[in-house]
Amino acid sequence: MKLKFTIPGYVQKIARILSKEGYEVYLVGGAIRDIAMGKTPHDYDLATNALPDEMLELFPKSVSTGAKFGTVIALVEDSKKENHDVEVTTFRSEEEYVDGRWPSKVEFVDEIYKDLGRRDFTINAMAIDLPLELLDSQEIERDWEVYDPFGGMEDIKLKLVRAVGTPIERFKENGLRAFKGCRLASQLEFEIERDTFEAIKECIPIAKQVSMERIRDEFMKLLLKSPKPSKGIDLMRESGLLQIFLPELLEGFGVEQKLYHVHDVYWHSLKTCDYAQDSVKLAALLHDIAKPRTDMGNGHFYGHDVMGVEMIETIMKRLRFSKTEIERVKTLVRNHMFYYPHSQQEGKSNEDMQLSQWSDSAVRRFLNRVGEENVEDLFKLRIADATSNPNSPFNPEEITQLQKHISEVRAKDMALKVSDLDITGEDLKLIGVQAGPAMGKILNALLDIVIEDPLMNTKEKLLDEAKHML
Repeated sequence: MKLKFTIPGYVQKIARILSKEGYEVYLVGGAIRDIAMGKTPHDYDLATNALPDEMLELFPKSVSTGAKFGTVIALVEDSKKENHDVEVTTFRSEEEYVDGRWPSKVEFVDEIYKDLGRRDFTINAMAIDLPLELLDSQEIERDWEVYDPFGGMEDIKLKLVRAVGTPIERFKENGLRAFKGCRLASQLEFEIERDTFEAIKECIPIAKQVSMERIRDEFMKLLLKSPKPSKGIDLMRESGLLQIFLPELLEGFGVEQKLYHVHDVYWHSLKTCDYAQDSVKLAALLHDIAKPRTDMGNGHFYGHDVMGVEMIETIMKRLRFSKTEIERVKTLVRNHMFYYPHSQQEGKSNEDMQLSQWSDSAVRRFLNRVGEENVEDLFKLRIADATSNPNSPFNPEEITQLQKHISEVRAKDMALKVSDLDITGEDLKLIGVQAGPAMGKILNALLDIVIEDPLMNTKEKLLDEAKHML
């Protein structure tokens, strides 16, 4: 079978250098799959019979990321002098994987067939020969012959994720492949072929050997690259993979929400994730994580936002997220239930609603609690949470009005953090305040005063208040 497409000039440049030295070179991997599906590839990977040491000589600016496994990152410039990197791997076969991650031995081979045979899924086990006579660096569309020994093109037509060869052998080799299979099915909106899915279930002990960092990275790809992450997440539930790294999410399966909700806690969380924008995907998935543990049995889940923060700390530490990201998600989940009354709520007059709306100081307290940098993401989470539930009483006017109010408050001179105060620790030292916890307490107390009344934010007034606190 042939595919008609354009190979970027910088990719051709690398292939031409290898070909001129007498080496075979092929385009391989996901790029071919994407092209066959009418998509533009983000990455282009090459395979060659050149050995890693030989490639390092040919590409002086290359980076050896896994030379013992045959992989080199070749760095080249395109016609516009822009830098690109392309992963180039020596044809190889692999011995038994001793830890579910790395092969006990890698043997470099001289046949592309053997190289494709050790790959994970048929849709990733295709190659296109790049002979020197076709490598002119001209970015023109031409026909390229696809070498497809395992039926990857047919599986693309059938929309199937199928393991190369014997499925159980592929998953025993590398425990991450089970997670990747679910991710690809979700990302491409494919199904997992029956025998392949059964092999994933059987190889859960191997999948458990994968580091949490690698699972996290694969899971985040699923969340951020899938049209509907719920598909891949539920495949992980059915296969047993979810239990390995996120068992808390399973607690919501079958836990009904009798008030305002159509779905159980588990499916509501997944659907909220589907509707959420990328920056809040993870927070959306975890926003109700504590509901099963706070279930009152009557449709109420009192304190699930508070307990959810504690659970998220545990979950995200387990998955080796950064402290910054953990704190961000905790903030979003802790505050996802905020309510801002709008002026057209049924049963209330405009005057009543105006009286019940947040004061300027309430808005400042909200911004102080949430952090200005998190406000827009919090709004995104709030909207996704409501959109996923057709019975939600949420009115989008709530967000619109609050955004307007925040803009009005922001236009005024306001202090939202200690560093915004017209006073410093040095000023407090002059009136006898010792550096340490006591000083921090006083500064925070002064901030509370200023949030309530911005006119208090002068050095003279704050020093006077501080003296009364001594």
